[in-house]
Amino acid sequence: MPETLKETTPDPTVEATAAPVPAAAAGKPRSLWSDAWHDLRRSPLFVVSAILIVFLLVMAVFPGLFTGADPRYADLAHHYLQKPKWGNFFQEDWFGYDIQGRSIYARVVYGARASIMVAVVVTVLVTVLGTVVGMLAGYFGGWIDTILSRVTDIFFGVPFILGAMVVLTSFAERHIWVVILALAFLGWTQIARVARGSVLTIKQADYVMAAKALGASTTRILLRHILPNAIAPVIVVATIALGGYISAEATLSFLGIGLAEPTVSWGVDISSGQEQLRNAAFVLIIPSVMVSITVLAFIMLGDAVRNALDPKLR
Repeated sequence: MPETLKETTPDPTVEATAAPVPAAAAGKPRSLWSDAWHDLRRSPLFVVSAILIVFLLVMAVFPGLFTGADPRYADLAHHYLQKPKWGNFFQEDWFGYDIQGRSIYARVVYGARASIMVAVVVTVLVTVLGTVVGMLAGYFGGWIDTILSRVTDIFFGVPFILGAMVVLTSFAERHIWVVILALAFLGWTQIARVARGSVLTIKQADYVMAAKALGASTTRILLRHILPNAIAPVIVVATIALGGYISAEATLSFLGIGLAEPTVSWGVDISSGQEQLRNAAFVLIIPSVMVSITVLAFIMLGDAVRNALDPKLR
């Protein structure tokens, strides 16, 4: 009988030396961002769009890796509207030459810098401005919310492209920073509305009420408690809007109001190639396809981020 009891009694030494259970196996909850990253890595939509965007960013930052040709060098005598040679991958004549005898391939590579730079800088500016306006309006409420919301409605009521045209025509020289400021001046309203709605919901949360009860300052509450929890929908809208700003820059340049020569941009090449649509359509089609691919990549990225950050879509 004593031997049986000895066999069934657990050994305290074994329990003390047992290996600890990993946090993941114990079911430790992940944060919103780690959970979103976990989903993004397994999303084909995210992987494809991320590869395209990385490729385009590398091309914009380091164009010399893709071509050694000068995008502004013109040779009318030998290269006037010369057709593409599709077999010459990554060569100067791969996409042919435009009406001035310039390499379309070189201009496509170097044009990515201006187009993507406009979109990225505009997105950063409108995200910062829209988030600040939306947070102040949503958190303080009252007359501050009324004034900021009415100002947002006024800007929101102005057609984006038409308003940008009016702003840009008031400048004698329309270089890249003028286009950036014009687009940012009109493009912050949607993000401001999204940020305001998100803050209105979050400021009623228990942890915000607790921070107020403990005497936390308004700045600390906004930066430490409100902003981290309200930024997710703003990031989704900003990511999708980035592709729209590339399209807007190309549209304004096509209309002759955005960027202009000697700036190398996809929109500038689309504008100069419209006259050759019948006899040399490739001059117009190739930069147009690059704009479409880039816009599609950012829209796909935005959709993937939205699916990962929105619990209702999981």
